[in-house]
Amino acid sequence: MKAFTKLKGIAALLDKANVDTDQIIPKQFLRKIERSGFGKHLFHDWRFLDDAGQKPNPDFVLNAPRYQGATILVTRDNFGCGSSREHAPWALEDYGFRAILSPSYADIFYNNCFKNGMLPIVLPEAQIEEIFQTIDKKPGANLEIDLENQVVVTEEGKKYPFEVDAFRKHCLLNGLDDIGLTLQKADFIQKFEEKNQKEVPWLYRKSV
Repeated sequence: MKAFTKLKGIAALLDKANVDTDQIIPKQFLRKIERSGFGKHLFHDWRFLDDAGQKPNPDFVLNAPRYQGATILVTRDNFGCGSSREHAPWALEDYGFRAILSPSYADIFYNNCFKNGMLPIVLPEAQIEEIFQTIDKKPGANLEIDLENQVVVTEEGKKYPFEVDAFRKHCLLNGLDDIGLTLQKADFIQKFEEKNQKEVPWLYRKSV
């Protein structure tokens, strides 16, 4: 998993509350088991006017020139509600987003973001509104996110501190997903296996 330390990038505004996972990545695109390749289907029903994804909807925010290359998504309350599909953060990350700012998230989606190297930041609704107003007045404006110091900074220098669980912060800063955390104990696991094979060898016999 790619480590997250500091991020400075274009912030895109998705002015919708209760965005569910079926809008983030519609069910017809869940046939793959790989984590890659879902970004092209992100918000498919909003981004495109046709089922094949060949006709971009000019009225959808992510199709606006000002938001091309955005790495931060600013949105409204209860983002990621609906089903528990992990494909939703996969699609957002594959599209290019590394962080999301919202007043609240669905619990499963929130947890899945951390597991996939994205930082879901919770800020009070009034502060999210301030950021909306700031970005909307300046097309292509950047935000800077400093995870170590837990602060979001606008181009004008205004700071918005945020809270994050210490363990999740550690994992993001060091690029550790569940597999990475397990591999940190590789030496211990190897020693246990060697000891266990001597004590209970019958558990390791191959069936004929």
